[in-house]
Amino acid sequence: MKLDPAQLAALSAILRTGGFDAAAHELGVTQSAVSQRLRTLEDRIGAQLVNRSQPCTGTETGRRLAAHAEQVGMLEAHLARDIAALAPAPDTRLRIAVNADSLATWVLDALADVPGPMFSLVIDDQDVSADWLRRGEVVGAITANAAPVAGCDAVALGALRYIPTASPTFIDQFFPNGVTAAAITRAPMLRFNAKDRLQHRWITQYLGAAISPPFHDIASSHGFVRAACLGLGWGLNPEHLIREELTTGALVPMLPDSPMDTPLYWQSSRLFGPALAPLTVAMRRAARAYLRPPDPETQQD
Repeated sequence: MKLDPAQLAALSAILRTGGFDAAAHELGVTQSAVSQRLRTLEDRIGAQLVNRSQPCTGTETGRRLAAHAEQVGMLEAHLARDIAALAPAPDTRLRIAVNADSLATWVLDALADVPGPMFSLVIDDQDVSADWLRRGEVVGAITANAAPVAGCDAVALGALRYIPTASPTFIDQFFPNGVTAAAITRAPMLRFNAKDRLQHRWITQYLGAAISPPFHDIASSHGFVRAACLGLGWGLNPEHLIREELTTGALVPMLPDSPMDTPLYWQSSRLFGPALAPLTVAMRRAARAYLRPPDPETQQD
């Protein structure tokens, strides 16, 4: 099926900007032209591609088509550089999936080290971020999965260390006799969202029990730290993110010497390997500055 590039560009712009007017402004056309292009594309595909809400969002088919359009743009830009085209290559947009804690600590350093492309970041838990690659909706993902997704390469980045922490007043209130399995059943826990199982794994590893404490959902890495400092609950925070709080005593470790290390991998589409090479190099460089060294057995060149 041959798809019209202008129609695909309209779809991508609507999903990127969240509306028809903003998409029209970005593309330099009228709002009616954007609407017409989208309607024509939907007629050709035979499915609705955009949920007309505020902001506009893509249906599953719409998201796949928009990702396809962005990937084609990346290949064209890379080809233009390879053949030293006289006209400058258009801006490349790279859509990648990252976990929130990596974004809050080291990923932006990597992105800043790759001039040129525009980035669209999908925020999702490292345990499920590879699913975005399987669906073809991103070209790369930071994931906890070492096994490469079909058609992708995987590079070991290192381990993000988490420290189980709480405020001193929280410790005094809920753990006067120490952090035990019995006490933790009543102590409010912090978690990022329903996909976040990090705290549960820590409980199992260090307390030897499968417990589901009461919890707050706080989908923000910095908000997570702030909530712990204010005594809302206990949780595992990235070591780099709480150095100041540990130094000042605003947060204290729940148990001595009880970190949780989460290995991370950069998986990227093999099809776009040459175009993604600078980003892969930048990811590895930034990871070396923040993460624990990767296991030599999983390290790939």
